[in-house]
Amino acid sequence: MAKGHRSQIKKARNEQNKEKRAHAHARFVRVSNTKAKIILDQIKGKSVGEAMGILAYSPRYAAEVIGKVLKSAVANAENNLELDVNKLYVEEAVANQGPTLKRIRPRAQGRAYRINKRTAHISIYLNER
Repeated sequence: MAKGHRSQIKKARNEQNKEKRAHAHARFVRVSNTKAKIILDQIKGKSVGEAMGILAYSPRYAAEVIGKVLKSAVANAENNLELDVNKLYVEEAVANQGPTLKRIRPRAQGRAYRINKRTAHISIYLNER
């Protein structure tokens, strides 16, 4: 069996599994992906209720945005895929880097410092236990 053939089968299997999973995305969020990953690592593998509790009491701004994405994923699971909300858990949570907004800060003697305002694409995938 050729190597390319095996990867095509694996890709098709992943596509089938991804269709069954509930998911939600937030794109172009004004938080850096490294700061979002700190929160996402805390909720990976947790049940939805436990993840909501962690996000509710986290002081970070990213937790607020991730909470909205998680609520959206739960609503998608309940309404679109008819999954049981009590059995859901966070299977995968990813924060990828989005485009960077580049700004200029004036400094002394005609110099200018660059300010990078980073954005992130946040994705949450849920599944049933």
